[in-house]
Amino acid sequence: MASVFKKALVIALVLVLGGVAFGAWSGSEAGVKVVHYGESNTNVLAVGDRTVTLTETHETTKPGTYWLEWTGSYTMLGSIVARSPGKVTRQVLRGTMPSLGTPGHFGNVPPGDPKVAWGVDFSEIMIPTELGPAPAWYVPGRGTTWFVAVHGQNGRRKAELKVLPVVRDLELPFLDISYRNDEGAPDSPDRLLHLGDSEWRDLEAALRRAQQLGAKRFVLYGTSMGGQIVGQFLARSELAGLVNRVIMDAPMIDVRMTAEQGARNYHLPAFVAPLSNQVVQWRTGVDVDRLSLIRYPPKVRPPLLLIHTTPDTDHPIEEARGLVATGRRLNWDITFEEFAQGEHTEAWNVDRARYDHAVRAYLMAERPGTDEQSGAEGA
Repeated sequence: MASVFKKALVIALVLVLGGVAFGAWSGSEAGVKVVHYGESNTNVLAVGDRTVTLTETHETTKPGTYWLEWTGSYTMLGSIVARSPGKVTRQVLRGTMPSLGTPGHFGNVPPGDPKVAWGVDFSEIMIPTELGPAPAWYVPGRGTTWFVAVHGQNGRRKAELKVLPVVRDLELPFLDISYRNDEGAPDSPDRLLHLGDSEWRDLEAALRRAQQLGAKRFVLYGTSMGGQIVGQFLARSELAGLVNRVIMDAPMIDVRMTAEQGARNYHLPAFVAPLSNQVVQWRTGVDVDRLSLIRYPPKVRPPLLLIHTTPDTDHPIEEARGLVATGRRLNWDITFEEFAQGEHTEAWNVDRARYDHAVRAYLMAERPGTDEQSGAEGA
């Protein structure tokens, strides 16, 4: 009987250790694996007079402004106007009307490029990074202060186009960059994400290219992991002093806190999060613990507009609140806009008017320690 009990105990221990190891590896995959998205997640069930009826899903029932993309086309969708079992009817704001039965992708980012999304002319320029050329979209403007946008983890440049109409109205030159492991950009040597620890050098390369094209000062805009990339740039780049202002939308502020949230999302024990970070460090060489703008704030701290939604389950609101507390301690000029609704990077989607007003007011306001009255300096 004792031997049977011991065998059962050993088996149980092996299963537990195996489960922990699997959880830690899965957590590291969520952090550093390169993934490119774009599959269909809904179908068009009916088309009316400037309305579209879609399959009812968690995504298609979200309030606010979103997009439906399908092969070669898109439509911008607004408020929900009707619901029935399995169906959601939304208002069409702009774009092409889809055909009945069309499979499409319902998402929170604009489609295509600046021309497709907003009718804005642009050119594509290549940024000479240390790993090879990486493409960037450039929309010309007036003045020598450039607005440079950095997307998040496994995202695409189009994710940053939500802010383009405001930037365009202010006539700031707009540069929307890619970085290592993006589609069209060079792979990193290990083909893994480094959570901003190395990607910031591609942002630095973009600013050097912008300088060659006439830029003298910069506004940096980072969403999700793009916020951590911006933070590491401010901490480590010799060009950080050229940044006038920063905007972060749902940023990855503290990788440790992000990992803890990931463990909660998958109902894993809390101790799995530090184990996942250890696996990330083993796979990439990145000191994950130092990727905290709360505990290791950047040496250069220009005024910051911080935008975050309370329900965010990718980067919890505690990350943003922690950075605000750090700002108070360091006398860092941080303007915090907390949105009560919206999932990760969906503040614009749930309240575009408030989002655009906050960005516009921030860029135009005169701030202590700057020699510009508006973001459109030199216009």
